[in-house]
Amino acid sequence: MTVVTPVSALQDALAAENAAIFGYGVAGAHLTGAGQAAAEQDWTGHNEARDRLAAMISGLGAAPAAARAFYQLPFAVHDAAGARALAAYLEDGVTRAYLGLVAVSDRQLRGFGALAMQGSAERAAWWRGSTQAFPGLDLA
Repeated sequence: MTVVTPVSALQDALAAENAAIFGYGVAGAHLTGAGQAAAEQDWTGHNEARDRLAAMISGLGAAPAAARAFYQLPFAVHDAAGARALAAYLEDGVTRAYLGLVAVSDRQLRGFGALAMQGSAERAAWWRGSTQAFPGLDLA
């Protein structure tokens, strides 16, 4: 059994936020109108979450992991449908990462993770156009 530490869970969430920031840059380039506005809003939110997570990690005496220069996308994006699918995929990844915070012993971090999961699951549902029974869990 792997013990989830607060710092490792926060680093995982930070990595997911950084991947989302990169991915929304790709998705946003293929969207217009309300979709582009939503992508810009989500991109801004992920930047704010990244900064908050980095501060939390620093507050625990650790160095926040730097973002990668490039992230491999799960599939090529050529149009708005692909961009929406990518946004949902990114939000699912963020949800999974925050799920790790729910497993730590610190009550405040568990609450923070649960609220962050709720937000990313809601965004994924908006991009997908439907909800999932267990957001963030890969049941395949």
